[in-house]
Amino acid sequence: FEVRTMNPSIAGWSLAACLALGLGAVRAAPAELQTAAIELRELPREFRLDGVVEATNRTTVSAQTSGQVQQILFDVDDYVAKDAVIVILNDTEHRASVVRAAADLKEAVARRQEARDEYDRIKEVHAKKLVADAALDRAEAGLKSAMARFEAAEAGLVQAREQLRYTRVRAPYAGIVTERHTQIGEIAQPGQPLVSGISLEELRVLVHVPQSLVPQIRQHRQARVQLADDGWVDAGRLTVFPFADPGSNTFKVRLSLPQASAGTFPGMFVKTAFVTGVKQELLVPSRAVVYRSEVTAVYVVRSDGHVGFRHVRLGRETDDGFRLVLAGVDQGEQVALDPIAAAVALKRQRAGKSDE
Repeated sequence: FEVRTMNPSIAGWSLAACLALGLGAVRAAPAELQTAAIELRELPREFRLDGVVEATNRTTVSAQTSGQVQQILFDVDDYVAKDAVIVILNDTEHRASVVRAAADLKEAVARRQEARDEYDRIKEVHAKKLVADAALDRAEAGLKSAMARFEAAEAGLVQAREQLRYTRVRAPYAGIVTERHTQIGEIAQPGQPLVSGISLEELRVLVHVPQSLVPQIRQHRQARVQLADDGWVDAGRLTVFPFADPGSNTFKVRLSLPQASAGTFPGMFVKTAFVTGVKQELLVPSRAVVYRSEVTAVYVVRSDGHVGFRHVRLGRETDDGFRLVLAGVDQGEQVALDPIAAAVALKRQRAGKSDE
């Protein structure tokens, strides 16, 4: 084979040019990567506890009048609309009472008219000095008595109609039947429980909070609840009970839910987070995080274009699309927002180093 020599100056220039071109190719790709800086932000300090969902409206409907139970229109686990009839009592006696009260009212109306006519006649004769004052007084007293009987009869009719209305027991709100306390054929008495139910439209969460956290909770009065669909919602009204449980030395705290979730039911356990202060936290965009088997990492881009694969330890995710950084990166470092493009750039970078 033939051996040829090369001018050292030319050879050096060619080697330098090749290195420059190779390094330029490696750094060209990272320069096109979109990056974001690791932020240091002040976030609320939260303390998380378990809570139990309960219904705000939980009612046992009782009888308001006596009567035999004729029909029970709903059973356990049935949905009941607001004002729907759930129990029907025998109303024969109550209808008779309404008819009797209406008749008494008609009689009272007639007696009142008769007394008024008598009073007008006596008053006219008295004006002519043909009857004594005692006769006018008796006519006036008769008119007042007739008017009182009329008012009593009118009130009796209202009461009779109300008792008749009580024979149709209605739901006070829309909800689910949870228990039946009576059977068909039983004689219901006023105050006797008939049906129990709960409303799923208004829910709240009951949490037992350690007494050491109560001052901070009362100060900030902010909390969140994680519902069954893994979504966090801000609690509405926060109520701290003014006394502690003697057995556990914990305070009960109620959190009202602004809206009911499709998968949330009374009796379920949920996660709650109470704001107890503020603290400084490092944040990284969630879309910059990559997962490789059991490794969680980000692609760090230096100012000279070098791309590095950095293992990180992360905390919870914020509502605006960031993750808390516990370890691995520092404030101000740039991370690639497109992990796939960053992986390609890192591969080219390593290939360029191998060629070099």
